[in-house]
Amino acid sequence: MRLVIFDVDGTLIDSQTHIHHAMTFGFEQAGLAPLPKEQVLSIVGLSLPVAIAQLAPQADAATQARIVAGYKDSFMRARLDHAAPFYPGAMECLDRLAARDDLLLAVATGKSRRGLDAMIEAHGLQGRFVSLQTADGHPSKPHPAMLWQALSDTGMDAAQAVMIGDTSFDMEMARAAGLAGFGVSWGYHPVHALQDAGAAQILDDFAALTQAIEGWAGTEATR
Repeated sequence: MRLVIFDVDGTLIDSQTHIHHAMTFGFEQAGLAPLPKEQVLSIVGLSLPVAIAQLAPQADAATQARIVAGYKDSFMRARLDHAAPFYPGAMECLDRLAARDDLLLAVATGKSRRGLDAMIEAHGLQGRFVSLQTADGHPSKPHPAMLWQALSDTGMDAAQAVMIGDTSFDMEMARAAGLAGFGVSWGYHPVHALQDAGAAQILDDFAALTQAIEGWAGTEATR
């Protein structure tokens, strides 16, 4: 058996518009000037309080808390209006992998559990993932706690698992947990950041990613 662990934002779903709008709202609610989209997307994957602390290091704790609250409020309203779309080929990849008897699927995301549950419901993915790890119960990425828990939930060891993600935080988390990390080039961090963070492979579309996962699953995993 093998375990394939997916990040969500920037890997499975294209939520950049929701994220940037929500962050803009949060900053404006706190009386601060909004930030460029590229700067906001650079922190995707981190737990929200950690991300805000990086984006607004000069703000005091109360101001950072107001940004967090504004972001959550805006993101929830945007999610109710319309769910962030899956990237082309993402659902087909999940369907193909889930059909295999030798693979289990899991999630490790900086989203809240409420946000992850909403995404799963919006796209009809109930029961697809055997382990759901979110920012609510763990330290922020790149701490490996989410991956350790996913391994524990499934009875796997690190050599039997791979982390799929679009950010350096995902690749660093995988490396810290002793997993292989496969990066995707369509997300929110540039390819060179994934390379520097130790990605074993970097794939350019879901067809290539599916092939890479199936190739990895068909051989002895290496680290």
